[in-house]
Amino acid sequence: MRTLYRIKLEILICLLLVLATSAVYWQVREFSFVNYDDDSYVTDNPHVRDGLTFENVAWAFTTGHASNWLPMTWLSHMLDCQLYGLDPAGHHLTSVVLHILNSFLLFGAFRTMTGHVWQSGFAAALFALHPLHVESVAWVAERKDVLSTVFWMLTIWSYADYVASKVASKARRAYLLTLALFALGLMAKPMLVTLPFVLLLLDLWPLRRMSTSRRTGGADGLRKGSSLLSLILEKWPFLILAAASSTATFVVQHTGGAVRSLEEWPLDVRIGNALVSYAAYLGKALVPRDLAVFYPHHGAPPVAHVALACVLLVAVSLVVIRVWKKHPYLAVGWFWYVGTLVPVIGLVQVGAQAMADRYTYVPLIGVFIMVGWGVPAVTQGWRFRRTGLATAALVVLPFLMVGAHRQVRHWENSITLFEHALEATANNYIAHNNLGMALAEEGRHDEAMRQYLLASEVNPNFAKAHFNLGAASYEKGRAAEAVVHYLRALHLDPEWQEAHYNVGIALASVGQLDEAVHHYGEALRIDPRDARSLNNLANVLVKQGKMDEAIRRYSEALQADPDDAAAHNNLGATLASQRRFGEAILHFRRALELEPGDVHASANLERAMAEKARAR
Repeated sequence: MRTLYRIKLEILICLLLVLATSAVYWQVREFSFVNYDDDSYVTDNPHVRDGLTFENVAWAFTTGHASNWLPMTWLSHMLDCQLYGLDPAGHHLTSVVLHILNSFLLFGAFRTMTGHVWQSGFAAALFALHPLHVESVAWVAERKDVLSTVFWMLTIWSYADYVASKVASKARRAYLLTLALFALGLMAKPMLVTLPFVLLLLDLWPLRRMSTSRRTGGADGLRKGSSLLSLILEKWPFLILAAASSTATFVVQHTGGAVRSLEEWPLDVRIGNALVSYAAYLGKALVPRDLAVFYPHHGAPPVAHVALACVLLVAVSLVVIRVWKKHPYLAVGWFWYVGTLVPVIGLVQVGAQAMADRYTYVPLIGVFIMVGWGVPAVTQGWRFRRTGLATAALVVLPFLMVGAHRQVRHWENSITLFEHALEATANNYIAHNNLGMALAEEGRHDEAMRQYLLASEVNPNFAKAHFNLGAASYEKGRAAEAVVHYLRALHLDPEWQEAHYNVGIALASVGQLDEAVHHYGEALRIDPRDARSLNNLANVLVKQGKMDEAIRRYSEALQADPDDAAAHNNLGATLASQRRFGEAILHFRRALELEPGDVHASANLERAMAEKARAR
């Protein structure tokens, strides 16, 4: 009877998790993609947009695109495109389903390891509903968070099964399965490199595998007497995979230019920011307000803030160590939080953010463990303990639901997202720039330029703001002004292929043909098979009267992109000017096959056929 009651209770908790999480996140089905990484991961990524093809799967396992090696994440995005195309609703709802699955797995894993249903359910509810986790769920580009956490939780559950196994053959199978799940998780996001450390924490509590410890609670059969050294040695395959993933990630991020140098961010600045971020995450976990998609890094934080954060971290660490024997879950939860944040706390600075809400997706589980098991322990012996705990849960969880629901609303589109970021933070040049891009997409170019100017004022070395100012100026017919902004962007980032291409267009439009040829050449040095640069370079060469070289460049453009209708038409026109009418006609016809409504190609074809007939 007791077992049936527990099963019904667990089913009820899972249903409540589904209902509550869906109530928070169901609104995302109406949301758009945003202009911050969604383009790189999905909308402008041809490998992802084309779905699960052999070539795209091979690309997923070999690319360092977006400065990461994430084959499982790429496959997940490809599958979404296979199923939903570029309809954002399907992509958003997939992430919501994965988030709900993670809350189930968290609940199930800790219920299995501890035997405590209510504590496990409350921790899972905190995880499912906390506003700090909105970014990982509502942002399509952060699929890697929710997907990798599925493998994280499956690894923990499989590990518990391995520990519980009394038959050697079953234990070996469970161990290999745990290792395989860990490897898959690393291929979804390398943040799982800290998971071997977490497994060691779980050995201490709730699995209680230390040979000197006595079992005081938890599910039957989970204890195996082992020394600390043997528990560490048991993790060597996991540690090797973690080291390999860390090395690969650093190399890919460094190659992609994402890793900031010590000259830009000195070690003392990184350590200070890391300490303050640890405390700031705890503050936002307690009072989740002013959450933003990007928190700009303003350099060294005030010494007083660093000192207070240091005192907090040391004090909590000493307390949880002191009460370890009586309340081991406090130490496990605390060091889970501290340890899992290490890869993203900024000691290795990747990107320009000081901190990020998405980085708390897994680490806050440690805090939820401390709350889920610590509060019932503190209230042990209270007269109205059950009523008080139930009342507290009924206050806290709806409060989190309301906060998360409001935070989700900000992700409706790029404009709402970055307007909120500007309200929540100061001097946020990324938010100004991306808000400008969103406004430009709606044709609000004057408003967009104001945002780009604000971004460039906040951070004069932000190349993207100058690039976008160039694009906006050119759009408004101010080509000379566009040249100035593009050249400023190139001064800051000389290897920016798109900026070389765009300044080439602007220079050609104001008659600076030699300078345009130079920048198209630079664009082609960076990407020799860029059909657009080849075609536009050929256009300039035609203006300079260099017909033979122009024909060669048009031909190269068509080798790079045989379906470029403009290049076919341009090559045809150049060949016709050389009285090579037969070849020209072939290219005009191909241009019309690709673009049947192209009036220029149609007129060129008629003219070439007439000229060819007269030449007979």
